[in-house]
Amino acid sequence: MRYVALLLMAALWAGPALAGDFTVTVRGADGKPVPDAVVMIYPNGQPTKGPIKFAWPYRVAQQNIQFNPFVLVVPVGADVAFPNLDKVRHHVYSFSAGNKFEIKLYGHEENRTAKMNTAGVAAIGCNIHDQMVGFIRVVDTQYAGKTDATGAVTIQDVPAGAVVAKVWHPYLRGLKNETALQTKSVGAGPAREQVTIDLRAPAGH
Repeated sequence: MRYVALLLMAALWAGPALAGDFTVTVRGADGKPVPDAVVMIYPNGQPTKGPIKFAWPYRVAQQNIQFNPFVLVVPVGADVAFPNLDKVRHHVYSFSAGNKFEIKLYGHEENRTAKMNTAGVAAIGCNIHDQMVGFIRVVDTQYAGKTDATGAVTIQDVPAGAVVAKVWHPYLRGLKNETALQTKSVGAGPAREQVTIDLRAPAGH
């Protein structure tokens, strides 16, 4: 009987690792908070197996001759909506490898969609309005999010254990616009890290 009890206790101890929230604050070299930085966490260094779903809409509107939001995070395979809220027509495209698409001229209050097929980046533009620039970060981990105006993002329920964590920003100086975070493992409770990144000026500015 005692042996069975020990086996049950061992099974409980070997259950799923406890999870905790991981907050990352991103600042530029000038100390100012950096919004629109994407934080990606890979438990055990591995992408998520199975479908990924985020709470926010997979949507990039054209509004006031700009893309809104400037940076959108979506999972691989997502269908992204591109509603035109302007009174002029737009022609949205991306030449990014793995996520190329073209949505030819469409007008006010019309909507189109494009599928994001590959983990990576889709840099988007408008063939009519050159000043319109936006980015879709396509991720293969469910533990991802982007920083807000304060430069912070909290990734919820990250499993305890070893992790590989990265931060990406479209203007970050670094290979593939990414840098690795110092955190190599997270515990069962909340975890925090602050990182400083070096940004280059956007092209044309």
